[in-house]
Parts: sequence; structure tokens; C-alpha cells
Amino acid sequence: CDMLSRKLISRSKRTLRGSSLPRILRVSAISAHTSNATATTSVAGVRAFSTVEEPSLSAAELFAPNDQFMVRHMGSQGETKQVMLDKLGFSSLDELLDSAVPDIIRMPEKLIMNAPMSESEALIALREMMRQNEVKKSFIGMGYYEVLTPQCILRNVLENPGWYTSYTPYQAEISQGRLESLLNFQTMVADLTGLPLANASLLDESTAAAEAMGMCFSLHNQKRKKFLVDETCHPQNIAVAQTRGRTLGIDVVVAPISE
Repeated sequence: CDMLSRKLISRSKRTLRGSSLPRILRVSAISAHTSNATATTSVAGVRAFSTVEEPSLSAAELFAPNDQFMVRHMGSQGETKQVMLDKLGFSSLDELLDSAVPDIIRMPEKLIMNAPMSESEALIALREMMRQNEVKKSFIGMGYYEVLTPQCILRNVLENPGWYTSYTPYQAEISQGRLESLLNFQTMVADLTGLPLANASLLDESTAAAEAMGMCFSLHNQKRKKFLVDETCHPQNIAVAQTRGRTLGIDVVVAPISE
């Protein structure tokens, strides 16, 4: 009996190893089979299994997508929904919504929506929509130029999943990961340049210039009311500085820097 079990297991391994099925399908098939089996004997580390009379999964159930949004959504369903409703004193979710949301801001008709999609299906549909975009060449200039970002910075700073996967992406906590990445980049710039002060932000050039003006204004305890801007600066930088200056009470003087 032991020798027969060894031969059967050895033959099964050779069959699966030489199978043309993809590895993931072979693993799924083995998992589905062994989940409906129980171990009966163990000889020299080799287990023999005897099947149990349990209903097997259909092909549709076996290969159904498992990346549905609903199973990952922490909504109110099942027993927890009823417990919540009983605690609040309502018999249904519709009754709860009727008491919480005024009719004046509610749509009486139902939303016309497409059939739900899994995450992988949604990504495919979004890629198809994005392929319709036409990438044009920008000739705006005046500071709005394409930038070549080194791959080491792109991957390790801007696209590093460690900055955002530890935070919930639909809440403000993701800004904590962004802040941490900016702080690390700012510290690196300060170390490389040897400067006591370095800045790292997500601001555009115009807003960054206005922020720099505001920082200078604060460092002098808001006593110096005039701020000189070179006339050769980009017009959008001058305009934003002037707008911020009116708010802070700063007289922005636009003149040649040589004067």
C-alpha cells in the first residue's frame, strides 16, 4: 500500500510538471482539489489523500474575478447592517437616508449607470479611454517646459510606493507620506549643497516666487514694505507676486535689476 501511494504521487507530480497549463492554473487546480480532501496516512514525509464527498466548484465560480470592489468595501451589509439600524431606530437604509438627507438636495430619479466592473476590468476600460488622448507639443514657454527627471529620483522619490501605500488613498493621510518624501528630498539637497536652508515643494514657479517674497517679508518682521522684482522675469511670476503683495501690504516694484 505504501509503495503504491508513492508511485501514484510520483506519477501525479510528473504529469503536473509536464502539463501545458499555466503555472497559476495548475496551482489553482491543486488548491481546489486538496481543499476537498483529508490526509489519511503519512509515510516518510509523503501524505496520501482520500477525497471527501463535497460539491466541487463550477468553472464560472473557479475562475470568477476576485478583485471586486465590493468585497474590499467596508460598507454596511449582513448582520452588521441590521445591528446598526436597530441601534439607530430605523428599519431600513432608505428610511435612514430619508431622515438624514433633505429632499431638496436629492435626485428623485435613479442614476443611469453601467454594469459594475472589477478592478482589472476598470483599469482596462480606463486605458482604452486614455488611448484616445492626443499628446501635443507645448510651445507656451515662459517657464513651462518639459523636464527630464532622472529615473533614480522618479522611482525612489516620486513613485516610491512606500510614501503612499501605508496610508489610505481616499483620505488626507496620504499627504503625510508626500510630506515625508519631500522632507527627505529637501534634506538631501541641503546635504549636497551645504546650505543651511533648502526648499522642496509641489508649487509651480509663480506660486513659489510669491511664497519666497512672503518668507522674506516675514523674516524682516513685516517692516520692509517694498519688494523689487526684475522686469525680465516671466509675466506670470510678476503677476502672482503683485497679487500676493496687495494682500500682504507689500509694494511690488518691477524695474531693471541694474537700477
